[in-house]
Amino acid sequence: MPEHSPPYIRSKPEVHLWWLTAFFIAVNVGLFIWQVLSGVNITSPSLVDAIDWGADYAPLTFLEQPTRLFSSMFFHFGLIHLMLNMWALYIFGSVAEQLLGRFYYLGLYILAGLMGSLLSGFIDIQNTFELLQSNDPKLFPTVSAGASSAVMGIGGALTVLSLLPILPKQRFLLDKKTLVMIMAINLFIGFTMSGINNAAHIGGLLMGAFMALIWYVGQRLNQPKLGFALGLILGIALCYGFYDYCMQQVQILKPVWREILAAMRAQLQF
Repeated sequence: MPEHSPPYIRSKPEVHLWWLTAFFIAVNVGLFIWQVLSGVNITSPSLVDAIDWGADYAPLTFLEQPTRLFSSMFFHFGLIHLMLNMWALYIFGSVAEQLLGRFYYLGLYILAGLMGSLLSGFIDIQNTFELLQSNDPKLFPTVSAGASSAVMGIGGALTVLSLLPILPKQRFLLDKKTLVMIMAINLFIGFTMSGINNAAHIGGLLMGAFMALIWYVGQRLNQPKLGFALGLILGIALCYGFYDYCMQQVQILKPVWREILAAMRAQLQF
């Protein structure tokens, strides 16, 4: 070998450092493949298929099947939707999992996803109240799904940490300009383009940012276990409290939503 030749370096992706993120990606991709093999359109799933596979439809979710707040995190409206979310999950998740710790990262992912679903449902509740006054068809509840609320939660967590002073033993240096720009672009697109559930994005982002802040304070006070426990407990409490509040509002709308759900079932036959 000539002396000027560069040495051969064996490299590997080191998936063992972010295997939970890889697992999330595998679950989402695996479910998508299963759906396509079962007959779901690969580019534009029908509303019936979306509902059959666990998508969130507020009247159905809050009146009958609250598990859709969770299951909707694992259905995607076509291949492009899946690929965009999985790419973002890989970019954000592979860093956040190592930075926050695997178990806290797991809790943040789930709670951010749930908060996104809850805020989306809350907006549907408010829109239904307005619908009773204006009869605007744009205010009817919509079907939504995707991992984007959880992904935005991870992105929000990293963005908050990038804006705070670096911890003494922080494993990664976070680029705050890039993170802030990415979050801002995502929110801008959500506000300006139709077909995007921006409420879910905002809900996930806020939960991720909140939990990251609690985690950071625990690290700063040299009480990582306290920050860990407090972040998870408060995150769960916020989701439960918001769900309970939404259910109180739903009781007022129950007759209207029953009619909307019956009409939706008759139209789509699900």
